Amino acid sequence: MRMRPLYKKMLAGAAVFLLLAGVLLPELRIRKKEVVLEFGMFTGSNWDVANANSFIIIDEAIERFEKEHPGVRIHYYSGVRKADYSEWFSRKLLAGKEPDVFMVLGTDFNQFSSLGVMKNLDELMAQDPDFDKEKYFSSAFRTGQYGGVQYALPYETVPTLMFVNKTLLTKEGIEMPDQDWTWEKMYDICQRVTKDVDGDGILDQFGIYNYDWMDAVCSNGGEVFQADGSECYFTDDRIVESVKYIRQLNELYQGQKVVREDFNGGNVAFMPLTFAEYRTYKTYPYKIKRYANFRWDCITMPSGSQGENLSQVDTLLMGISASTKEEELAWEFLKLLTYDEAIQTEIFRYSQGASVLKAVTQSREVESIVQEDMEEGDTVISGNLLGRVIEEGQIEPQFKKYEQAKALSDNEISKIMENDKTVDSSLKILQREINSYLQQ
Repeated sequence: MRMRPLYKKMLAGAAVFLLLAGVLLPELRIRKKEVVLEFGMFTGSNWDVANANSFIIIDEAIERFEKEHPGVRIHYYSGVRKADYSEWFSRKLLAGKEPDVFMVLGTDFNQFSSLGVMKNLDELMAQDPDFDKEKYFSSAFRTGQYGGVQYALPYETVPTLMFVNKTLLTKEGIEMPDQDWTWEKMYDICQRVTKDVDGDGILDQFGIYNYDWMDAVCSNGGEVFQADGSECYFTDDRIVESVKYIRQLNELYQGQKVVREDFNGGNVAFMPLTFAEYRTYKTYPYKIKRYANFRWDCITMPSGSQGENLSQVDTLLMGISASTKEEELAWEFLKLLTYDEAIQTEIFRYSQGASVLKAVTQSREVESIVQEDMEEGDTVISGNLLGRVIEEGQIEPQFKKYEQAKALSDNEISKIMENDKTVDSSLKILQREINSYLQQ
């Protein structure tokens, strides 16, 4: 019996449909299952130095993650500047659209932690057999803790170092200080170089610029605030000694203000700067734009009578949104950025900070990478020394009122310096005022 034409067409159509379904349905299932993980980041450097490569490390990590996780796509907005990042994130937060994984500015961390914006990572770390927190520098790792809870992991870190104008020291017949130098040594050098060079009755050469009381406290073993922000310790003899030391340095300048132009012009012996600034201004083309008229290098900070050659360590953190629906994937991506040695090594190639992993920062490979950017004859800080400065460095306390308490303290100590107030009694008054604010 011969088939009717209409029936034959129906069978042919059904066959085509089944064929197309066999091809398209798997693809549709993949598309349906595709997960988009939002990543929050800002452009440029966290350390406020020039950086044209801010996306390279992130793009490399994303490409690798997506390859290892078929059906997952990482999305980020590429035009958010650091200066606008807090406001951008706040708008996302208010709209309930905050990223799954995101960079956390130091000024935002305490507030985000106290408000429950970030996921508690303690359980995720404990359940992951491939995660070992001991691989991080302890200072960098502790920066992500608030109230004893780990809310963020470190991504990149920078210690503060002491910039030394080698040309000025050579002119004055002074040897370069070594890595274990002291306050006494620095004061002696500052006293020797501070002078009226042209004989017009005005000082035009100075010992140090931009070295403040907190720098001194860090290298004198002092702690200004209780870790939980419940009280402060301005009457501690290590802090009193630190403030007096800064006043002693300032008195060398007979009331004159040392400004950045003095340093840029080669007329100041010392200035604290971050490891990021060291790497930026030691390399072309930024080396030509700044500090080109004198030779310079970096060493550790001088130690106080009760401390060591240590300084403050600043760290860029990353966290996971408390409301993420993709906790497992978010954790894996966070780990890739902060814990993977290959990705962390790229920080030395494409950023200005240091890796937060001990094995990376202290490796021979990293020393070679940093050396590539330096001119022949320049001293490169060793990985072991850099690692020690980071590991043992001091971090800012993490409590909700820290930023305000620190600003109040800076303001009052500036007045102590400027108005010739008695340091001991003034710090007792300041301690009462700050404790009253902290305990409100």
